[in-house]
Amino acid sequence: MKYLAIDYGLKRVGIAVSDDGGQFAFPRRTLRRETKAAFFAELLALLEEERAEAIVVGLPLLPDGKECLTTKQVRHFIESLKRRTDLPLYWVDEVFSSAVAEEELFGFGLNYGKVHKVLDQQAAVLILESFLGLPEDRRQRA
Repeated sequence: MKYLAIDYGLKRVGIAVSDDGGQFAFPRRTLRRETKAAFFAELLALLEEERAEAIVVGLPLLPDGKECLTTKQVRHFIESLKRRTDLPLYWVDEVFSSAVAEEELFGFGLNYGKVHKVLDQQAAVLILESFLGLPEDRRQRA
């Protein structure tokens, strides 16, 4: 199964995709959130272009597992996405995904400008890798 993963942010949204077999995660694109309509149009077109069969969204929980304002914003986004697609949606805890992604990218020797351009995509890769590593019975539907 091919998955598309989303690292949702209020300004930028990182996208990663899996291979057709759902084994490996690859950075794909960073979408800018200019307007709600334009953003969803671009996202839905990308889902079709990639022929994704399911969507994985990173859900930012606090380290103690509690929800915060950002968690509620992501849950609202997931509900909006559900109204626009029939694809199965999953969520996975993404605590520290952006911080870990930034550390990895700097570790690869990228400078600040390059890290900033691909940070959200790399966070989406980490979200997708985390999801793909879960046994199917532990994957949480959104």
